[in-house]
Amino acid sequence: MTDNVVIMVTASSRRECRKIARRLIEEKLAACVNITQPIQSVYRWEGKVQQSKEFLLFIKTRRELFPQVKTEIALIHSYHTPEIICLPIIDGSPNYLQWIRDSVCPAAEPELAKE
Repeated sequence: MTDNVVIMVTASSRRECRKIARRLIEEKLAACVNITQPIQSVYRWEGKVQQSKEFLLFIKTRRELFPQVKTEIALIHSYHTPEIICLPIIDGSPNYLQWIRDSVCPAAEPELAKE
């Protein structure tokens, strides 16, 4: 098991996805964010089955940064209840996993930078 994670987030537009991705990269909270082509989501919301076009973000970062990533996304996401799911990266290319760790800041740094 590694200390790296993939966070999945859906959003209603490519523009919103790019906004989220740029914020996370600029704040060094993510090493990389992939944005998918439109996907079709089927879900239950307020007691009714809904269907909508969404985009999916795959955010690569470290587990210890998840609380900060979640907070940043919630601040700018248009959904009342955004999907923000954190999945462990069990294993992977050693060089890529190291690149993720090297590309993001330690969890304490953003707080220090804002003081």
